[in-house]
Amino acid sequence: MTRPTSGASGRGGAGRPTIVVPVTSTPAGPVTAVLPVVDDALGARLAARMELVEERLQAAVANEDALVDETSRHLLAAGGKRLRPYLTLLTAELGDGARDEVLTAATVVELTHLASLYHDDVMDSASVRRGTTAAHQVWGNSVAILTGDLLFARASGLVSQLGPEAVLLQSRTFERLCLGQLHETVGPRGSDEPVDHYLRVLSDKTASLLATSARFGALFGGAPAAVVDAVAGFGEKAGVAFQLADDVLDVVSDGSQSGKTPGTDLREHVPTMPVLLLRELVASPAATDEDRALLAQLDGDLDDDGVLAEAVAALRAHPVVERTRAQALAWAQDAVDELRELPVGPVRDALEAFAQALADRAA
Repeated sequence: MTRPTSGASGRGGAGRPTIVVPVTSTPAGPVTAVLPVVDDALGARLAARMELVEERLQAAVANEDALVDETSRHLLAAGGKRLRPYLTLLTAELGDGARDEVLTAATVVELTHLASLYHDDVMDSASVRRGTTAAHQVWGNSVAILTGDLLFARASGLVSQLGPEAVLLQSRTFERLCLGQLHETVGPRGSDEPVDHYLRVLSDKTASLLATSARFGALFGGAPAAVVDAVAGFGEKAGVAFQLADDVLDVVSDGSQSGKTPGTDLREHVPTMPVLLLRELVASPAATDEDRALLAQLDGDLDDDGVLAEAVAALRAHPVVERTRAQALAWAQDAVDELRELPVGPVRDALEAFAQALADRAA
């Protein structure tokens, strides 16, 4: 069983204790997820259950067809943070975290997330995911999309074991995932304010699944209804914080930790908060010539790697990046505020550390 680490190698941001969970193995060695905890006993339980979830994920993606088995395992084998199943297991500790249904629910949310990544990478033309070549770059768009569909189907089969309430919640979450992607693709319409529109996209595309992850854990752990609702609200706001932090990483990361190519969103002209804030600034009387020049650069052709690198460097130095980081931290604090009625203790402390880690991260 994996134990919580301590000391320098087991410390998160701001000195938080962490557990290092071996989530999979590759020819290059084990792939781990570093997750925040504040209590050794809690960390040990979560680490052991994360390993059980990983075993179930491996079984869920397996297929007798050799090609389908290879494509389905592609992103799972690349590792990942496993934030969603971790959150499910953590909120289940507010009830009886040892229930088998909790493990099933944790498997469902990660499988749903994995499926969505196959689709996202096609739509965003991303070349790298989790430090490895995106599936559509290896097998083509059609195979990648169909693999995502297959994993969604596997998640649906598993969630059916949890009963009608879980099936309904999963269907509503899937609907929100689709709406978020659709609204991002279409963009603001009519009187939509671009920043408000973008926050709604983040709520649907990213936060909805984190909210469901938290709700599933508390629900199937047998926590009171008020607790279930509280952690779902926490997951929703933490999810927005996570995506805003991801927008910052797209600009400031070198890609070695995040596993993503820096500037991927910029190159594809996918809206992100720093660019939206810059666009808002340029439309105001406070804009400078430098602001306008930078926006024109970002709106231009970024296919050339050198041109992209210059644009990323220029945006990195602009105040809109720090404004986005501040927004992420504010959303994380709003998420923590949702926990005010929860009992004080290691689980609540770990949830607070989780929100902070999502908003203020390096990968």
